Amino acid sequence: MLRKPVAEALGKALFRRIEWVRADSLPDLGAGWMLVAAFFFALMGFLVKLEGANYSSTELMFYRSITGFLVIFFIALIRQGSLLTQYWRLHIQRSVCGIISLWLYFYGITHLPLATAVTLNYTSPLFLALIMVGVLKEQARAPLIAALSLGFVGVALVLKPHLGPDQWVAGLAGLLSGLFAGMVFLNVRAMGEVNEPEWRIVLYFTFLSSLVSGLMLTVSFYRENLGIPLDWIPEAPHWLMWNQIPLLLAIGISALFGQLCMTRAYKTGAVWLTSNFAYFTIVFSSLFGVVFHSEWLSPMAWTGIAVIISAGGLATWARKAGAAYD
Repeated sequence: MLRKPVAEALGKALFRRIEWVRADSLPDLGAGWMLVAAFFFALMGFLVKLEGANYSSTELMFYRSITGFLVIFFIALIRQGSLLTQYWRLHIQRSVCGIISLWLYFYGITHLPLATAVTLNYTSPLFLALIMVGVLKEQARAPLIAALSLGFVGVALVLKPHLGPDQWVAGLAGLLSGLFAGMVFLNVRAMGEVNEPEWRIVLYFTFLSSLVSGLMLTVSFYRENLGIPLDWIPEAPHWLMWNQIPLLLAIGISALFGQLCMTRAYKTGAVWLTSNFAYFTIVFSSLFGVVFHSEWLSPMAWTGIAVIISAGGLATWARKAGAAYD
């Protein structure tokens, strides 16, 4: 009879300790939250690289998503947060675009050189700019567009992508992953305008992403009997090893923090500046490689990092000078 009161008391005591994570108590970093998100996404990529030899991309996508969903769901239950929303269409649009982007990105990774797949995915800020200016008719002066373009040049200098003549399908998939990622940012911004909490945005996305990747893994058990190209179906899931669970959890937690910070950045910050700061994931990823893998960078890569940082500085100056319109 005492178990439930004791559990409730322990739960309340635990979450009092992390009360600082409440949205209304966080510092007002605006677009700066994208720099925090870039760090966590780079950390996630570093951890995925460590675990990539043991699990397929779809499996990593599933573990990443289900970890984030369970963490947010548990916290929401403890805090008695409402899981219902009146903006379900926006949630579906954001989740569908995010899942398609991730799937195309993973397909590109498995069929292209890694640097090429990552570079194509990082066209997302450029696609976002094209949608905002070309479709939504929003205004942005030259310095902001120049900063976005300069940042992408920096990404290309760091990664040095190349595409073979027989890789155009995978290249198109990588490019489309950038387009759908740009649409994700646009949907997150729209939900920010109606004050949808970021935890709920990430909750719905991680739930649907877990559902879709889980179904893909289930289908993979019958991949030999399906009449569609096997290249588009993941391999049968591997057995989950106990000693690998901590690393898989770390991937999910770092991705969760990255998603939350990214969502907050597009909700509260200037969208043009936030998009430019997204390139800093490449900077952090490169530095992780230098520090932990002794992957010393070429002069061209260091030049690319300098270009990305300069583009961020230009975007910050342009924003302060009133060159961006949100």
